[in-house]
Amino acid sequence: MKANIHPKYFESAQVICACGNRFTTGSTMEEIRVELCNQCHPFYTGEQRFVDSASRIQKFQNKQNIAKQYLHSKVKKQEEQVARDTAPKTLREMLMAVSK
Repeated sequence: MKANIHPKYFESAQVICACGNRFTTGSTMEEIRVELCNQCHPFYTGEQRFVDSASRIQKFQNKQNIAKQYLHSKVKKQEEQVARDTAPKTLREMLMAVSK
């Protein structure tokens, strides 16, 4: 086996969760920071909570709001177009349509 190629192993590595929970395990890093642990994970606690560290939920909600606004404006434009199409035409346009 080659010498000095393996990382150093720490028997008492500290794992620190965002909720404040700490526990000890073995690892190649002295300190490990995590977002979720068994004390705060929704599966273990039974409570519904969104864990969103990268603002993904907010970005998704913003996209949904933009899509709703776009759909609303599209429907409004279509209604305006129908109103223009059903509006009374000029006398010339009506006579040209009858002669065809």
